This record gives sequence, C-alpha cells and structure tokens, in this order.
Amino acid sequence: MADVLSDSSRSNVSPILQVSNLSISFSREGCYHQVVSDVSFSLFRGKTLGIVGESGSGKSVSVMSLMRLLPFPQARIDSGTALFAATGQSEAVDLLSLSESQIRTFRGSRIGMVFQEPMTSLNPVQHCGYQVVEVLRKHSDVTADEARKRVLDLFREVQLPRPDKIFDSYPHEISGGQKQRVMIAMALVCNPDVLIADEPTTALDVLVQKSILSLFRSIQQKHDIGIIFITHDLGVVSQIADDVAVMYHGRIVEQGPASQVLNCPRHPYTQGLLACRPPLDSKPLRLPTVQEFLNPDQVGNLHVSDPSMASHQSETRTVLLQVQNLSVTYTLSRNILGAPKQQLKAVDNVTFEVFKGETLGLVGGSGCGKTTLGRSLLQLIKSSSGSVLYKNRSLNELSDLDLRRMRTKLQIIFQDPYSSLNPQLTVGKAIAEPLAVHYPQLSQQQRKDKVLDLLAKVGLSEDCYNRYPHEFSGGQRQRVCIARALILNPELVVCDESVSALDVSVQAQVLNLLNQLKSQFGYTYIFITHDLSVVHYMADRILVMYQGAIVEQGSPSSIFQNPEHPYTRSLVDAIPKIKSV
Repeated sequence: MADVLSDSSRSNVSPILQVSNLSISFSREGCYHQVVSDVSFSLFRGKTLGIVGESGSGKSVSVMSLMRLLPFPQARIDSGTALFAATGQSEAVDLLSLSESQIRTFRGSRIGMVFQEPMTSLNPVQHCGYQVVEVLRKHSDVTADEARKRVLDLFREVQLPRPDKIFDSYPHEISGGQKQRVMIAMALVCNPDVLIADEPTTALDVLVQKSILSLFRSIQQKHDIGIIFITHDLGVVSQIADDVAVMYHGRIVEQGPASQVLNCPRHPYTQGLLACRPPLDSKPLRLPTVQEFLNPDQVGNLHVSDPSMASHQSETRTVLLQVQNLSVTYTLSRNILGAPKQQLKAVDNVTFEVFKGETLGLVGGSGCGKTTLGRSLLQLIKSSSGSVLYKNRSLNELSDLDLRRMRTKLQIIFQDPYSSLNPQLTVGKAIAEPLAVHYPQLSQQQRKDKVLDLLAKVGLSEDCYNRYPHEFSGGQRQRVCIARALILNPELVVCDESVSALDVSVQAQVLNLLNQLKSQFGYTYIFITHDLSVVHYMADRILVMYQGAIVEQGSPSSIFQNPEHPYTRSLVDAIPKIKSV
C-alpha cells in the first residue's frame, strides 16, 4: 500500500489538486483492461510533486486524464475524482465530471502542460511566437499588440535569447532547449494555477537540463504555482520535487517527501530504480536491474565489484582506428552563383585513436558535433578535410564498392529504436537483411539460424522472429537494433545515444548486454552520449567535445575527479545527483 504524504506543516493547508481513487482502462480487442488502478495524490500550491516510474507504469496516462486528453472512447475513466481549487472559484471542481466544453475553460488556462517532445508539440509551419499568442487570445480578451507584448515579456522570463527573433522563428530554426522554453512559455501564458511537465528534460543534455530545472524553480517561486513533474530520472526528481509518488504497473507503490522516498526507499521497486542508476563513485562489472529487486530470491545474489576490479581496459593496445585532423563543414546558405555564403564547422580538426577492444566514450552537449563525428567515421557523412584510417586503410579514399564491403566491419546503433526499424518488416527480416546484402550465398535457412542464435544472445526469444517492431517495448526494440548491428560480426560499433531514450531499468539491461557481448566477442565501441553517468560506467577512455573540437580526454576517473577544461567542469557539476538527507 502506498505511504501517505506526511507533512505536519500542511495539516491545515488545502491542496490545489486532490486526486482520489483514479482508475483508467483501455480497450484492446473488444475488452477493457485496467492500466491505472486506485491512484491518489495531492498537489499543494508552491510545491512540486514528482511522479516517477518506467514507461508503461501509468504516470502520463494518470495526469493526461486530468485534462481529458486521453483517446476516448478507447480509454475510459472507471472511477475517481480530481478536485481542483482554481483561483477565483468559491469551491473545488471535479475535473473528471466536467463536460468537454467545461474542461476547455481549464485546459491551457488554469492548468498548463509542457510535453516531452517540443518538436512534435509545436506546429512546424507557424512561428513560435504566434503559437503562444494563439493560446493567450483563446483564453483572454486581449488585442494582438497586447498579446505580443505579453508573449515577448514571457520569452524574456523563460530566458530565451533574442526574444524578438525567436518570436518570428519557426521551431526548426531554434535549438531543443529553446523549443522547450517556448513550450514552457506557452504553458504559462495564461497564468495557470497548476503546471504539468511530462518528461520535459529527457532528451536534453545535462547543461540544458540544469537550466530548465532552474527555470521551473524560479517560475514556481515567482508565481506560486503547483507543479506535477513526470520523469523516470530519479536524479532529476531529486533536484526539483518536494514530494515523490512512485508508480509501478498502474499503481502508486510508494509516496512521501522526496528526501524520505529517495534516501530511505521502502518498496523493492523504488530500491531497484535507485540501484540500477550507473554510480559515479565506482564501476561495477554489471548493473543490478529492477527485476532482481522485485524477485526476493535474487536480491542476495546482486554482485557489485570492487572499484579496482571494474576497469574494462583491453589488454592489448593495438590501434584499430586513427582519426587525423578531421573536419566536417556544413553549408548554411549560398549566394546567387551557388558559392557558399555561410558555413558551420561541425567538427573542427579532430585527432584521436581508438584501440582494439576498448570502449571510447564521446561526450558533450547537444550541437557539439559528437554525432556528426561518429557518422563521419563510418563515412555516412563526408568529411571536408582530414582522414580516417581503419587498420591503416583510409576510409575516405575507398570506392563505393570497397566501402560497402567494409560495412561488415563497421556498424552503428542509432539513438531511436522506433525510427531506425522498418515497421513493415518483421524483426527476423530486419536482422537478416544485412546478411542478404553482404552474404547472398547463404540460404534462407542459414540466415534464419544465425538470426535466431543472435536473438538468444541479446535476450529475445525465438517467437520474436515473426513479430513486428510495434509489438515490442522500447528496450526490446533497442535489443533488435543491437542484433541487427552485430549480425555481420563487426569489429567496431558506434553506439550513438543508444540508451538515452530508455528507462533506467531498461538502460541497465542494455548496458549489461553491450558489455557482455563485448567481453564475449571482443567488440570495440565508440559510445556517444550526453549522459555522463552512463559514459563513466561504460568507457575506458573519454573524449569531451565542445563546439566541434575535442577539449579534453582521459580516463573516467581523471575526467570526473579532476576535470581540467571549464566546459568539462560545467558538465560534471551539472550531473543530477540524489540529495542526501
């Protein structure tokens, strides 16, 4: 049973939002199945409630129901109340009992929402400022000039640079962090009483994430609003939440003050979520998973190595890949004659080596050039100058035919397992496709045998062979992508943000899998990420990129304990940590 929030200072304070016994069902194959069961929580003005849990735990569905944004009639609310005490109303209103026309007066006006992915939440064919103005004029009787002034003032409040320029910019013309700030401005434009933030920092690097969290805190202090902050990152929720509710399989399994829940967790699920986060003070041989905590028989068998045993350094120092003075330049605009007018140097004169059997971490903020560098190594993006030598053979100078043959040795695991799999191909065909291209002499049965063998190695059963990508979870899809990259038995694998979109529990499983496969088959990894705790756990060496250049490199311990470059220090300082009592 979930613990009850116990804060004596609130005994005489009424919550701004009180949700009681909320249950929700979704229709599947003609029958309704309950996905949220008996959820209750309270939100107080000027406080932040963090709702944490893995994908599918019901946290977003629970909060979406308050604004009636569920896909009705496929979804239905079975029971519960959501009493909302809006400013200017004499008594609380049950949001769940309102008609569609009535809920519109609250949605966007008294309750604002910041969605997880601002690129898909913003209209790509309308200026950013117009989209915020539209919300304000929908709910307020203001002129166009008054609305523009209000939005520009709000853009300054959310610390957007050049508010006038961004007002007239399209979403694709600004960065991810700036798009998220536009979404925050849109949620605040009508001065709401409650702000719901659904995974607002998941895709952001640590520096942008830190600034967004700071922005939420300053906005809350200024406007005295209640915030519901949904996330799967316990480090993030520790930085912002006053209270925490932990959801698992549609239920709240633990609830209380953030310091109590995060430092003294009672439920095995909460304990597992905390334990499977990669530590910064040691490098265990493997990460524990949530399932090991939920199964009491396995808890005693969790093995965490001594930090001195945790080095993944390869025994040999054979150079596998050499990068010399590599640069990649993008042309942003051309003059009337077609000559480059404005250029951006995404990778600037980079030089480094990759040794056989090691994991080289490549870390930096969004836009630093790390993904461009990773793809240029594999010749997926052509470099402007410099060379890439694989076993002393220049990849830049290979013909298309030779480069195609080289693909068997060089592979990549992309960030998004959703978009990197063809939805029309079964998993078996998707994994077997590289074999059909590079080894056409193999029979269909031989290809299938290889695929089934690799599926077992990445922890998927044989019946996955004939299933389609939409039938799998995010973590399972990423395992499929890993299998597809490894089916040709490559020597070098570039992991491009391959765990950044995964829950911490699934992330732990995938990281354990990558290390297990590396140990078993001797793979070499270039591990690209903006998550410093992950790169600390995975890497033997780390390169730090900033504005297209490598500004620091060294072992994980030296980078994290004694960072030399100011940018590296700012990255390390921005890592969200669990606050101790």
